[in-house]
Amino acid sequence: MSAIIRFEHVQKAFGAKRVFDDVCLDVVRGETLTIIGASGSGKSVLLKCVIGLLCPDAGQIFVDDVDVARLDERHFRDVRKKVAMVFQSSALFDSLTVAENIAYPLREQLPELTEAQLETRVAQNLAKVNLPGLQKMKPSDLSGGMRKRVGLARAIALEPEVILFDEPTTGLDPISTRVIDDLIVSLKGSTQIVVTHDMDSAFRISDRIAMLADRRIVATGSVAQMRASSQPAVREFFDARED
Repeated sequence: MSAIIRFEHVQKAFGAKRVFDDVCLDVVRGETLTIIGASGSGKSVLLKCVIGLLCPDAGQIFVDDVDVARLDERHFRDVRKKVAMVFQSSALFDSLTVAENIAYPLREQLPELTEAQLETRVAQNLAKVNLPGLQKMKPSDLSGGMRKRVGLARAIALEPEVILFDEPTTGLDPISTRVIDDLIVSLKGSTQIVVTHDMDSAFRISDRIAMLADRRIVATGSVAQMRASSQPAVREFFDARED
């Protein structure tokens, strides 16, 4: 199967701190790929490079054969119709209602939609994340798990081909975590990249897992392959989880 996203020899540093030396990774169209690694290893940085919030120092990142690492802000508009991100903090606008938050990307990218069409799209996407009828609420009225789901509803509003999840279950109780995992699984068919340190979630949702360590991708494989891996960085990571 063809790769929809390709990281080719990506390098990134913040001052003297080197985050990536030579990241190479293909993401297959339609798969759920989970990226694991220690805190501070650069997992979230990799996602932010895909959507243009950060720019790599060297290397290339292709989305459908377009090198987004070299795009200016104006040309990123088309990329952001294809690629959406669910942020760790949900990144909802506190001053807007739930409906206004979900409608925001629709207004930006599809100005031809009428108010009635916007209302319909908002309601449809709230239903997809099992939160019908919350249009008039504010983010401050919601639990952490509900905010995560509203963030997901906003991300899928434009029906993107690719969804990026940055630590989607961090800070959630086990029941809310399972709800988010089930929603991610329900979106299979789209391409998904999930950054997480929650291995129980990773095992539930992933088609493949990639391990980021030593400033590069050191291993990739199916859940079964990664669990059986003898690669030292993988074994150390998994063994620490079991201690």
